[in-house]
Amino acid sequence: MTDTRKPPRKKPQRPGKPAAPREKATLHPRNRHQGQYDFPKLIQSSPELAAFVILNPYGKESIDFANPQAVRVFNRALLRAFYGIAHWDIPADYLCPPIPGRADYLHFLADLLADDNDGVIPRGASVKALDIGTGANCIYPLLGHSDYGWQFVGSDIDSTAIAAATTIVKANGLSKAISVRQQGNRKQILLGLLDSSERFHVSLCNPPFHASLEEAQRGSQRKWRALGKADPKRKLPVLNFGGQSQELWCEGGEIGFVTQLIQESALLPSQVAWFSTLVSKASNLPPIQSALKKAGVLEVKIVEMGQGQKQSRFVAWTFLDKAQRAQF
Repeated sequence: MTDTRKPPRKKPQRPGKPAAPREKATLHPRNRHQGQYDFPKLIQSSPELAAFVILNPYGKESIDFANPQAVRVFNRALLRAFYGIAHWDIPADYLCPPIPGRADYLHFLADLLADDNDGVIPRGASVKALDIGTGANCIYPLLGHSDYGWQFVGSDIDSTAIAAATTIVKANGLSKAISVRQQGNRKQILLGLLDSSERFHVSLCNPPFHASLEEAQRGSQRKWRALGKADPKRKLPVLNFGGQSQELWCEGGEIGFVTQLIQESALLPSQVAWFSTLVSKASNLPPIQSALKKAGVLEVKIVEMGQGQKQSRFVAWTFLDKAQRAQF
């Protein structure tokens, strides 16, 4: 039986420095989305995708990532072709995430858990994962269960997102593997969400990156320019990939949200073996590392990831030593 007592305070390690970025921004070796997509094959299983396929400036088949409907249909096709998810949809204007990058986060988390398991990735229903802010798309539980067979609990503060995610889970017959619950207090993240007896091997989170709507809109415009979409004659969506307020911005922005997550995790140190969160900007790492040190974490890992031209990273931390984590 797992010891539910708060572990004794141990001398914390100095928060780690980020690993040097790989020479080339490539996906994790286990990521299913390597190379070019076979659009004829995708269209064969998802005929609705045909209406959204275009030729990019290099003459390759792609989709118009400035079109939210195209991104949604593309995601649906990828989930069906690569993960066996037959039914997936989200309400209009909710976050439609890029699947390859989301998959990368899960694969690197699997490597993290393997480090505690003699190098073997733990698979199957005995592994429990907590997805903080699962959103209407429920993407991390869908991918994580498909790739590793893990059990997931997804949380969110938005009732519409909860309803949409629940519909996806039920429509795909995954209710035994994935459950979704609402955080009733919008000012809390972990507190009040978990039963005191619950234990998770890992938690993951895609936090709100921005501090305001205006900041989120400026971020979208930068992405349009990077994609070559900044045509003044063309009316573009205000926010790329959609997204509700709670998905994209919060008071204090990413640093504020992650700092609160760290503080709350310190009050539940024995319930999650490894807490983790994405961090959008490397410049946000120093204050996050400072918050981790103040919280008295025992170990910190910063994992760099790369998808195409984009560099991203996640931070993972634990209050438990390896023997205590092994009890999970």
